[in-house]
Parts: sequence; structure tokens; C-alpha cells
Amino acid sequence: MTHADPAALDILDLYRQAGAYHEGHFLLASGRHSPKFLQSTTVLQHPQYTEQIGRALAGALRGAGIDAQLVIGPAMGGVVLAYETARHYGTRAIFAEKDGHGGMKIREAFTLAPGETFVAVEDVLTTGGSVLKAVRAAEAAGARCVGIACIVDRRADGGDLQGYPLVSLTRLVFDTYPPDEVPEWLAALPLQEI
Repeated sequence: MTHADPAALDILDLYRQAGAYHEGHFLLASGRHSPKFLQSTTVLQHPQYTEQIGRALAGALRGAGIDAQLVIGPAMGGVVLAYETARHYGTRAIFAEKDGHGGMKIREAFTLAPGETFVAVEDVLTTGGSVLKAVRAAEAAGARCVGIACIVDRRADGGDLQGYPLVSLTRLVFDTYPPDEVPEWLAALPLQEI
């Protein structure tokens, strides 16, 4: 896994500036509980922050030697991120959307050529589930994933994601707990579903 130059962009500070770093008791999309949460939509609604993040992701991908013909993101959260990263990476951007059966699909308006290479982007990587669904959708359409990029890698183990090279702007490991192992101090706080 490759991290971007941390001196170039302080991601946690950027999230704080945008009011997107929260502390409390959160139920994550993965089903796990956490005392900290990063709300990327709060950051990505600001063009000046999104531009900085997209430029940094494109630079990190180039720095890792990853060359792709397009960038894809899972809808809805990855749409803006894919676009802004692609703008700086010099490619086109598409998105994958929910297919109604627990997976994702590529919209008919987007065409993927057999063997066309792509990078999948995600805001915060906790388990990788959403971005991997987008990868599978593009691969099912004949394209080939050459890497995954994220703003924040929250996974405890780090490294590549299921064999795909991973580039992240930062790695922040917040404690998370399965529902049956939530500590008392965290359970005492009001639960916020996100």
C-alpha cells in the first residue's frame, strides 16, 4: 500500500476544518460501532477541499506508478470523488450504482471496452465492501482494475485490498467494535446511525 506525502495534505485537519470529524457513538455502514466518525460528504460539498483531495489522490496514484484509463467510484459518495480525481489524473470518470440485489452495476450510458484499465476510488475505507462492489461491476463489464485509491484507510491490517494495489492519502485506525462487543463506556453514549 502506498500513502501520499503526509506533509502535502493533512487529511484529519481538513476534515476538522470542514466540521466533518465527529466523536460520539456511531453505527457504521459496516455494522460495527465506533467512537469516531469521518463524514466525507461534509468535506466533499466544498469545492476547495474536494479539489485538493482529487489532486492529491491523482498525484498519489501517479507516484505509485498506477496508470489507468478511467476512474470509477461507488454511488453516491464516490461520484464527486471519482470525478475530481479523474480531472487531475487526466482520465474520464464513471460511477457504479446499486443494482437492487446487494451488488452494483454500471449504468448503460457508460461504456467500458474489454481490457480497459481503471482505478476505483472511495472516501473512507473501513471494510472495502462498497468499492469492491464497484470494482466487480466494472470487471463484469470487461474492464480491468489496476488499483484502488481512498482518502482514508481505516482498516486495522492495512496493505493491498484483496490483491488490488491500494493508495491512500492517510491511514487513521479508529477503534471499531462488533455489536455484541461494544464497551460499556461507548454503549452509554447515544447511538447515531450513519
